[in-house]
Amino acid sequence: MRNIASLPPYKRGIFYMLLASFFFALTGACARYLKDEIPPIQLVLSRNLIGVVFIGLSLWRRPAIEKGGKMALLVFRGITGTLALYTFFYGIANMGLPLAITYQQSYPIILALAGMLVYGDHLDSKEWLAIFLGFTGICFIFLPSIQSSHLSLQHHLIGLANALMTGMAYLSIRGLSHYYDERSIILVFMLTGIGMPLMSLSAGYILDVDSLNLLIAEPFMPGWAHFPALMILGLAALAGQIYLTRAFSFQKTGVIGAVGFSNVVFSIFFGTLLGDEFPASESLLGIALVVLCGIWLSFLQKKE
Repeated sequence: MRNIASLPPYKRGIFYMLLASFFFALTGACARYLKDEIPPIQLVLSRNLIGVVFIGLSLWRRPAIEKGGKMALLVFRGITGTLALYTFFYGIANMGLPLAITYQQSYPIILALAGMLVYGDHLDSKEWLAIFLGFTGICFIFLPSIQSSHLSLQHHLIGLANALMTGMAYLSIRGLSHYYDERSIILVFMLTGIGMPLMSLSAGYILDVDSLNLLIAEPFMPGWAHFPALMILGLAALAGQIYLTRAFSFQKTGVIGAVGFSNVVFSIFFGTLLGDEFPASESLLGIALVVLCGIWLSFLQKKE
């Protein structure tokens, strides 16, 4: 790590993004490892309980200096980010790690379209072509596997919902970044990611509705055997967030953003290692098109 400081800035950004992608994939791998024993909603709670301690300590040691004034948007970011985690961990439990990550990584399509609708961003022909490629990739993942595997239409729709919630959460950060310290945005996200799962698990005491298992789960008390994986999950998620932030502090954000799609490669490796089926040829083609779309949109990204 001592030689990292001697690298050119954009190379340091690429290195930090590779680290972020690895840690985010490791977070997913821990969720995949625990999926048969701990409900996805409880994994969301554990992820945020561990991270909020470190963010809280950081703000206590160095208080935030910010303008504020966008509380509704801040809450919206917390809710959409938490719903993104709900759908992400649910996807890992039901679709496997590689496909869940691929759906999540299709968020640049949502981000580009939402930026056009919300902020009036102009999309040129290259960006529309990239979006078309990404949509084609989703179709290659979505359509064949409904007929040929145990995955249902509901599973794929939840995967698409994950991309939508992730895109909305990231888009809201764009609107919040000029008003709040980054740590405040993360703290509200994590506090929401504690409050919502607690309500979901409380509802699990009185409701038993299989059709709502995305949003409601019966509480489960983890044992000491689960503690190491839960700690790795929370710390890996926090490390991924830190390195992601550090990566985007450098220039050439398009190149750095494109490197983030290495997350998919790491996830295929972890998923296969943990017993997920290696993606079929149609799914691999779809994954490749989604990754290509994201990389292309990252390179086409305009500086604010």
